[in-house]
Amino acid sequence: MFALSRQEIALVLVTMLWGSTFLIIHIAMQHSGPLFFVGLRFTIAGLMALLLFRKHMTGITRLEVGAGIAIGCALFLGYFLQTEGLRTITSSQSAFITALYVPIVPLLQWAVLKRPPGLMSWIGVALAFSGLILLAGPEAGSLSFSPGEVATLAGAVAIAAEIILIGLFAKRVDSRRVTFVQLLTAGLVSFALMPVMGESIPAFSWLWAGAAIGLGLASAIIQLTMNWAQKSVSPTRATVIYAGEPVWGGIVGRLAGDRLPALALAGAALIVAGVLASEIKFGRKKPVAAKGKQAVGGSA
Repeated sequence: MFALSRQEIALVLVTMLWGSTFLIIHIAMQHSGPLFFVGLRFTIAGLMALLLFRKHMTGITRLEVGAGIAIGCALFLGYFLQTEGLRTITSSQSAFITALYVPIVPLLQWAVLKRPPGLMSWIGVALAFSGLILLAGPEAGSLSFSPGEVATLAGAVAIAAEIILIGLFAKRVDSRRVTFVQLLTAGLVSFALMPVMGESIPAFSWLWAGAAIGLGLASAIIQLTMNWAQKSVSPTRATVIYAGEPVWGGIVGRLAGDRLPALALAGAALIVAGVLASEIKFGRKKPVAAKGKQAVGGSA
């Protein structure tokens, strides 16, 4: 009854991996600008995906290119804003604020697709944003939302948009080809914006180089796993798994020295509760074929 499928086990492992990336990026931001780091990370990831799936690229369609570019732009925005935020806030704070993408998804669906949220979605939103207030409040180290917290919250909105886009295209495209296009798009857009934003190439450091290469490989694995697993894992079950992402991020951050005060920890717990509550559904069971329309995915 409680056995996990291979897709769900893969998502559990991916969630643990995500949790560790917040601290890695936080450290890397001491040696590199966010646009360069995101650009290098996702260009490497895109090239790795091309190497892995080169035999499947010949049949790429116009729909897959368009879907990959759209998802890649949202992917870039989410990761850039998250990375920018990690320059000034702790990895633990970033992990829990980023988790807000889950209750944000039904709000975006309401605004864009005209699908009003259900009761539990509203409860999830209320819990999650109450937790955000506590996490970013005076006891958490600031008198108001800092620029880093605002950037991270905006990044969560972008990640929610990415999730909706993946859900719209998942059943009609080859996940391997779309993974390549979206990763390369995110990397190239980031590099292209460097002169516009006035960001220069940083002095070489093995720290940012190693982090970018490692996270590039991780990003390719994460995006492919997300695109593959969501075809058979329902949004509710996947969201329960993904709810562990900020928890793992908090654990890794604490091992590295993060010490959130009690009020901030209460806020973190409310965010996780909001993530879970937002995906609780009541009513008659729907046919299995109807599940999986809404994609779920992670962050860092």
